[in-house]
Amino acid sequence: MSDVDSRAIAAPVPFRRTRRLVFALLVAATTSLGLWTMFRILHVGGLTPLELVILGLFAVTFGWIAIAFWSGIIGFALTLTGRDPLSLAKASPPRPPKDVHSRTVLVMPIHNEDVERVAAGLEATCRDLPPVTEARHIEAFVLSDSTDAETIARERTTMAALQHRLADHCQLHYRHRNSNAGRKAGNLGDFCQRWGRHYDFMLVLDADSVMSGDTVHELIAEMEANPRLGLLQTVPIPVRQDSLFGRANQFAAAVYAPMLATGLSFWQSDAANYFGHNAIMRVEAFTRHCGLPELPGRPPLGGDILSHDFVEAALLRRAGWEVRMRTDLGGSFEEMPSHILDYAKRDRRWVQGNLQHLRLLGGSGLHMVSRVHFLCGALAYLSSLIWLAILVVSTIDALMRALIEPNFFTSNAQLFPDWPIAPPNLIMPLLGGTLAMLLMPKVLGVCLALRKHPDHYGGRTRLVNSALLEALFAMLIAPLMMVFHSRFVIEVLIGRTVAWNPQSREGRALPWREALRHTWPGTLAGVCWAWATWWYTPTFFWWLTPVWLGLMLAAPLVRLSSSLTIGRRLRQRGLLLVPSETTPPTVLQELTLPTPVEGDAEPAPPPVEHPRDMPLQSFSRDWARRLPAQGQGIGK
Repeated sequence: MSDVDSRAIAAPVPFRRTRRLVFALLVAATTSLGLWTMFRILHVGGLTPLELVILGLFAVTFGWIAIAFWSGIIGFALTLTGRDPLSLAKASPPRPPKDVHSRTVLVMPIHNEDVERVAAGLEATCRDLPPVTEARHIEAFVLSDSTDAETIARERTTMAALQHRLADHCQLHYRHRNSNAGRKAGNLGDFCQRWGRHYDFMLVLDADSVMSGDTVHELIAEMEANPRLGLLQTVPIPVRQDSLFGRANQFAAAVYAPMLATGLSFWQSDAANYFGHNAIMRVEAFTRHCGLPELPGRPPLGGDILSHDFVEAALLRRAGWEVRMRTDLGGSFEEMPSHILDYAKRDRRWVQGNLQHLRLLGGSGLHMVSRVHFLCGALAYLSSLIWLAILVVSTIDALMRALIEPNFFTSNAQLFPDWPIAPPNLIMPLLGGTLAMLLMPKVLGVCLALRKHPDHYGGRTRLVNSALLEALFAMLIAPLMMVFHSRFVIEVLIGRTVAWNPQSREGRALPWREALRHTWPGTLAGVCWAWATWWYTPTFFWWLTPVWLGLMLAAPLVRLSSSLTIGRRLRQRGLLLVPSETTPPTVLQELTLPTPVEGDAEPAPPPVEHPRDMPLQSFSRDWARRLPAQGQGIGK
């Protein structure tokens, strides 16, 4: 018998295997066509070793593009027709079963965070909740493992004041643990072991998360209606951005993310992923099956599993629980770094965590889609290094062809020269097709926004202009992000680890000195790259324009995109507007930073503990023999 009651009636997910097979065939066919086209282009006169390298790297990157392309196409079709990506029926909220009594806790793990911002977001979320009923009880729990003494003292006084303000609305608990062992995963694990028995569901929030009360109740209702559901992920949208960089990313997420997530949900079905926050899960299932072991070896690829969320989703699915994503819910928000350098710093941590997942690809009992999540998570950053390698190898090949004088007579007895054969007329179709695949999800996202609520983005004209501005900005910063990610991957592969510190979310304009200090190597490389190709192979120089131009403009892009003034002026002109600004929900309107609390007030103690074990999981091959019943409940 599985952990999941097989008699429970859940929302249907028809044609799971068929839809995954069709999606895989679409990606494989598209990748094969692109690879064959590239082979035809390079094969003229025979393949050199450098061209073979280019061909292999191209296959990986083109496959990566094809996955995003087809996810976007499917997401567009489903969103346009109003279909649920899982049931394929007309989208409708779940109906909770009658006579269900549940207890839910909003858990917010924090580590040396801005306490006032934590309190503001949590208070806005709690105040937006409808009144608590006997059938559905909701509490909040702040889980601190901060290490800075001043921060801890400020947390205690701030949480004591917040408990007082929420006393008549939502019960709030605060706990500080003296150890940071296991980081966020260890923090949540400690909570589950000590207080998990009090609750049926826990909704995990980040320090910058905000969720509307209606969304919280929708999530709880779906968990109540489907006893086989172990985790339900929302699509968090960035909000409250003022810098150009932040506003461009905020706009892109608002327009494109729900559509792309819908396409992903279609083929992932009940083996979806977990983003680490803004998701609800069944406490019992999480406690029994998500105890994370340490990976053998030293960091960065050994030790604590840093990107724990992907792994926890895989472990839940392995144990027979459904892992789903709700893509139609609004009211799920987060904040993000306001400039490129902080954004890259956050990515540096994720690079290390996602590359660890490659060690788990062969983990015993894992669902195939979970393995795809691990691979795609790593490819999200490896693809930058691969693209850089393709560009470097292509440049070397072009320079060698320009510097080495062609020899048309390869034999002394040869009467006629071996004239070079012109490559087939496929270069422009391949380039055009690749660009179309890259841009099509953006175009389709804009089409959906134009059709549904263009006024939420400032009107049709402003929406289109904003989309063009965001696309131009994304194209210009892409080479710099490629260099950053490539460097991060190389650092991990050579053994350099990184501290997992709290991220900066507060907007600030970067000084020129800081922008130059972090970008001058890339700018120098761009100048040398442009000069070498212009001098020896001008045609290739023009092909590389987007790359060397982005690198040469790196410092101005970093500096100007961090500007709060530019971002606010764009907002005043109606550009890069998003629904959270034009039609802000109540929960965001109420999000205001409280006045810092003075004194030494102490928060009320947390509830009585009911300890339980959280067994560590194994990825070894003997897992199936030790736990033969797991993974049998809902099929593959």
